[in-house]
Amino acid sequence: MGEEYILKMENITKMFPGVLALNNVSLNVRPGTVHALMGENGAGKSTLMKCLFGIYLPNSGTVVFKGKNVKFHDTRHALESGISMIHQELSNVPQRTVAQNIWLGREPLYAKSGIPFIDHKKMMRDTVALFNQLGIDIDPHATMASLSIAEQQSCEIAKAVSYNASIVVMDEPTSSLSEREVEHLFKIIKDLKAKGVAIIYISHRMNEIFQLADEVTVMRDGTLVGTYPAAELTEEKLINLMIGRVTTQRFPAVCAEPGDVCLRVEHLTSSNDSSFKDISFCLRKSEILGLGGLVGAQRTELVESIFGLRGIKAGKIEINGKNVVITSPHDAIRNGIGLITEDRRGTGIFPLLSISINTSIAAVENYLNKCRLICHRRMNKRAVSLNKMLSTKTPSMETMIQNLSGGNQQKVIVSRWLMTEPDILIMDEPTRGIDVGAKYEIYSIMAELVKQGKSIIMVSSEMPELLGMSTRVAVLCNGRLTGVLDKTEATQNAVMRLATRFS
Repeated sequence: MGEEYILKMENITKMFPGVLALNNVSLNVRPGTVHALMGENGAGKSTLMKCLFGIYLPNSGTVVFKGKNVKFHDTRHALESGISMIHQELSNVPQRTVAQNIWLGREPLYAKSGIPFIDHKKMMRDTVALFNQLGIDIDPHATMASLSIAEQQSCEIAKAVSYNASIVVMDEPTSSLSEREVEHLFKIIKDLKAKGVAIIYISHRMNEIFQLADEVTVMRDGTLVGTYPAAELTEEKLINLMIGRVTTQRFPAVCAEPGDVCLRVEHLTSSNDSSFKDISFCLRKSEILGLGGLVGAQRTELVESIFGLRGIKAGKIEINGKNVVITSPHDAIRNGIGLITEDRRGTGIFPLLSISINTSIAAVENYLNKCRLICHRRMNKRAVSLNKMLSTKTPSMETMIQNLSGGNQQKVIVSRWLMTEPDILIMDEPTRGIDVGAKYEIYSIMAELVKQGKSIIMVSSEMPELLGMSTRVAVLCNGRLTGVLDKTEATQNAVMRLATRFS
C-alpha cells in the first residue's frame, strides 16, 4: 500500500433537524487500495460519503484531496475533481436510453453551422467500448425502464468507471448482481487498483469485504469506532465492532412445524412469453419456502404475478383449497397475501410521506370505524409498535421516509405488510442492503410469524440466507421450476445445480 493518503476527511460533523448524523468522523484513504466502510444501517456511512461527494455540506470538518483542502458544493464539482460514486439507490432516468443515462450531462457534441448538436453515434460507440471493457452485455439503445434491477445496477457501475476518477465510492454495488456479475465487478476493482485508483467500498456482505479490502473503517451511531488492516480482522470481530455487542448466531431457530397446504400454484404461466412457464408448487402453513435462482430466473416475475402485479396466461392459484382469482394487489391483500418488493426505492417507499403513513398505507381498511372514518390513533399506535419492534432508527414517526438509511426504509416496508396481518407474506430480497444486526431482527420476525401460523415465500440471492432460513427451497432457472429441496438436502451445490440446469 502507498505511503501517503489520497483522501483525508477529518472531524466531519453533519447535523439534520433533531439528528446528529455524523460526530467528528475521520477517514483516511490510500491510493490503489480498497478501503471498506462498515457499520449498521444508520451508522452514517452513506451520509459521510454524501459529504465527500457534494450532496451534503458538513457542518464542520475538513476534506483534503490530493494534498489540497477542498469543499465540494455539488456533485458536478466532485466528479470534475476526480471522485465518482455508485449510489445504493438507483438514480437513473427511466425513459432515456442506457447510453443517454451513462453520458448524461457530458454528451459528446459536434458543431453544425456553429450550432452544437449531440453526437449520438459517438455516444453509442463510447458506450459499446465501455461495456466491452467491463464485460457488460446490455443494449445501449434500450431504455433504462426496460432493464432489470441487476442490469440497471451494472449500468450505474459502468457510469461511475467512465469518469476515470481517482476515487470511486461504491455503496452496496453488488446488492442486485448475480454471482457472475459480481465476479465482473471484482475484476473491474482489481484493474482500477492496478491503475492507482482508490475504492471506498460499502457492503453488508462480509465475504466481499475479506475478498477485496485492504483496510476497514468501522462506524457506529454516527461516530468512528476505528480503522483496521483487513488482514487482522475476522468476520466475528468485525460484526462485534459494528454492532457493539457479541453475536452468537446469524440465523434464529425456526421451530414451527409445517402444517396443511395454504397456497397451491398449478401450471402457472406468465402472459409475457419470455417470462416463467408451467410453474407448480405449494406452500404450507408455518413454513418459509425459499425461492432461489440466478438473476433472470424470473423469481420476481413469478411472485409479482401471484400478487396480481403481472398478468397470467394459464394456470390457477388455490388458497386453503379454494380457487382464487387475483388480478390486482387489492385482490391479493383481500386474500391475505402481502408482498415486500425487491426495488425499495422504485416500488416500495413513498419518499415524501412520513414513516407513519408509509407503514399504515396498505392497512387503512383495517382501521375504519362504523362510519368508514379512519381511526388514526389506533392505526398510528400499531405503526409505532411495529417500527419499535423492528428497531427502526428515526427521530420521529413523522420524519419523511426518504431521510432514513436504506436499511431503515426496508424495516418500515416490513412493518407495512405486517400491519396488514397477512396469512401469506411474500418477501422479495427482504434483507437487501441491510446490516447484520438488522438482518437478524428481520429473521427473528420471520421465525415468530411462522410460529404464529403464518407462511412466507422468501426470494433471496444470498445463499447463506436461503439455506439458513428456508424450510424448503424451490429453484428456478430461465423461468422454469427445476426442483424443490427439503432443508436436509438443500446445500449450496444442490441449489446451484438446479439454478444452472437450463443455462
